Amino acid sequence: MKIRRANIKDIPGILKLLVQVDMVHHSGRPDIFKGPVTKYNEKELERLVKDNSAPIFVCVDESENILGHAFCIHKQEKENSVLTDIKTLYIDDICVDEQNRRKHIGKMLYEYVLNYAKTNGFYNITLNVWKCNPKAEKFYESLGFLPQKITLEKILV
Repeated sequence: MKIRRANIKDIPGILKLLVQVDMVHHSGRPDIFKGPVTKYNEKELERLVKDNSAPIFVCVDESENILGHAFCIHKQEKENSVLTDIKTLYIDDICVDEQNRRKHIGKMLYEYVLNYAKTNGFYNITLNVWKCNPKAEKFYESLGFLPQKITLEKILV
C-alpha cells in the first residue's frame, strides 16, 4: 500500500468511497443526509484533484485500487478582527473502504496528512465528526484530536 496525491484516474474509486461515507451519515441522520449520494460529482472532483489548496490523498494497493482517501482544505483567517492569522489544514473527509477496514489504512492516511501539514507550515489540523458516527469519533480521539468547538442543535419539528 502507498499514499499519494489523487489524480483523474482515481475519481471512480473516490466516488465509491464517497457513497460509503454518505451512507454512514444517512443511516445515522436520515433527517439531514440524503442517500445514497456523493458530496462531489465527477466534474467537481476533476477540478478538486488539480486544486493545490484542497489536496486529496489516496491510499492505493499494488494494483492502484483505491482503499481510502483524505480530502483536505487549506484555511486561513486573514485580517480577522477576532481570530489570529493561523494556517489550518481542515480534513473535509476521510474514508477507508468498508472491505479494507481494520488494516490501519485510516491511521496511515492521517499520518500522511499530518506530515503534509507539518512540512507545509500549518499550525493545526481540524475536522468535523458527526455524533451519529461514534466509530469515527473514537478513531480521531485515538489519534489525539480534542474538541475545539461543538455545534449544538434543537430539532423543532
